[in-house]
Amino acid sequence: MVLFIWNNISLLVCKIADFQDVLKEPTIALEKLRDLSFSGIPCEGGLRCLCWKILLNYLPLERASWSSILAKQRELYSQFLREMIIQPGIAKANMGASREDVTFEDHPLNPNPDSRWNTYFKDNEVLLQIDKDVRRLCPDISFFQRATEYPCLLILDPQNEFETLRKRVEQTTLKSQTVARNRSGVTNMSSPHKNSTPSALNEYEVLPNGCEAHWEVVERILFIYAKLNPGIAYVQGMNEIVGPLYYTFATDPNSEWKEHAEADTFFCFTNLMAEIRDNFIKSLDDSQCGITYKMEKVYSTLKDKDVELYLKLQEQNIKPQFFAFRWLTLLLSQEFLLPDVIRIWDSLFADDSRFDFLLLVCCAMLILIRDQLLEGDFTVNMRLLQDYPITDVCQILQKAKELQDSK
Repeated sequence: MVLFIWNNISLLVCKIADFQDVLKEPTIALEKLRDLSFSGIPCEGGLRCLCWKILLNYLPLERASWSSILAKQRELYSQFLREMIIQPGIAKANMGASREDVTFEDHPLNPNPDSRWNTYFKDNEVLLQIDKDVRRLCPDISFFQRATEYPCLLILDPQNEFETLRKRVEQTTLKSQTVARNRSGVTNMSSPHKNSTPSALNEYEVLPNGCEAHWEVVERILFIYAKLNPGIAYVQGMNEIVGPLYYTFATDPNSEWKEHAEADTFFCFTNLMAEIRDNFIKSLDDSQCGITYKMEKVYSTLKDKDVELYLKLQEQNIKPQFFAFRWLTLLLSQEFLLPDVIRIWDSLFADDSRFDFLLLVCCAMLILIRDQLLEGDFTVNMRLLQDYPITDVCQILQKAKELQDSK
């Protein structure tokens, strides 16, 4: 047993050294980094945080430009906060604008679509849905309910008059039930074993003034994204994409980088969404870049790899929409516990055709429970697919790699 533990430690030390060798080069060798990352990135020394920033094209391959780019992007994010976390009619002291008397030209009942009040109320609709979703992020851990070490001083500083999004939600009279947007149709976006009880969702520790919970930071990221991307705005499920990114950056052992987890998460999330946003756009569902095509691709791949299992699912009329919608749209973030999701994302982000590899991961998940699926009836099989039974994600990734290599 001692020898086994010692061997594992030795392997980890060697793996960390391999990553450090690649990352200390003036120009990062991307293919080498991808090869190493595909097998899992150590969290020690902030390696995963750094690798994800490179793999998601937030940081360039030239190390010399990292400091200037990070400073520029983080300042840009601060500018977004100044411009978009606003309340019409409140003085914007931090932007150098004097207080305006909006009584005559702009007011809450102004029907003009360009009215700042009109924009404010429309934004509230989006904000209410975001607020409802981020409060229940990863209910199996307490992280998102805890206070961040680095609250946004730009907003919480008592010297300015910005209101927090939490305060804005509390003050609005809109009902969140009227603004729900769900891309899943008849499919439940939440895995059964990850659901929280209704009472648990309403019980939150009240943080003292000047503090904010991690979920509030995620809420702000999603709100800014929605404002900057009005064509897609916010769709339920985006919270499950940004959650693991933010968790990874906000737990970076490097405090200098952890302090800027919010801005770094925003830009990495934006880059990731640029690759998967078509999954969230209903009008593209039936196009070649839409989610329907990708779900059908899972079945066509399964037909090629295991025709018996494919025919069984077809015979039972188990359509990929019943389970693969959530798997693909949320990058499996609802099927496994957070540390396992992060491990899967190491491989997804490392693969140069990562969302083709995601299809293979989904196919591998089916093949690994083929015996149970072949024996089960419709009800049993739907339960298996909605609450996936295998927890060893390394086994799943290994099977997906075998499928990839057998092409």
